Amino acid sequence: MSKTEPNVVGVNVLKQNGVDVDELVKLLIYNASVEFTAYYYFTNLRMHCTGVDGEGVKGVIEDARLEDLSHFESCLSRIYELGGSLPNDAMEFIKMSGCEFLQLPPNKTDLRAIMEKCLKAEQGAIVNWNKICQMTYDKDPATYDVAKDILKEEIEHEAWFLELLYGRPSAHMRRKFPGERPHTQKHSRTLG
Repeated sequence: MSKTEPNVVGVNVLKQNGVDVDELVKLLIYNASVEFTAYYYFTNLRMHCTGVDGEGVKGVIEDARLEDLSHFESCLSRIYELGGSLPNDAMEFIKMSGCEFLQLPPNKTDLRAIMEKCLKAEQGAIVNWNKICQMTYDKDPATYDVAKDILKEEIEHEAWFLELLYGRPSAHMRRKFPGERPHTQKHSRTLG
């Protein structure tokens, strides 16, 4: 391998467009860590939705959970295309997310507390992905396309939990099948 840095036109064009590529990669890695960790915590929270009321909540959390995994996968190729990479240490990656607030509530089957945690996670994700949309709009169409599609799903997730908690209609329609990913499917690649 050559020790000289390659000419990466895809990155150079973004720099010419005014994108701080290093900051963008840092934000994408951070958002990937949040999505990955949220997937884990949503899995655990979902398991504790018990009783008749819990069955309906499980379905909503399941849709959001699988889409969070899709969000993680959707931004991976962009991270690497921009010259970034994921941390080698999975614990470091998970800790950077700051998602400890998604751990089970003291009463592990308290549906309201579980839904409040999910809502807080979705609202944080909206802020995170909006930041990337603002950074890349009219400067980096490839990253913007991924970020806006993820942002759309995160806004839907927020609406779902607002409906469950506050009776605010969300027009939530169940996905045709678990993991459907209506907006981010085109960005995900099958791993394996």
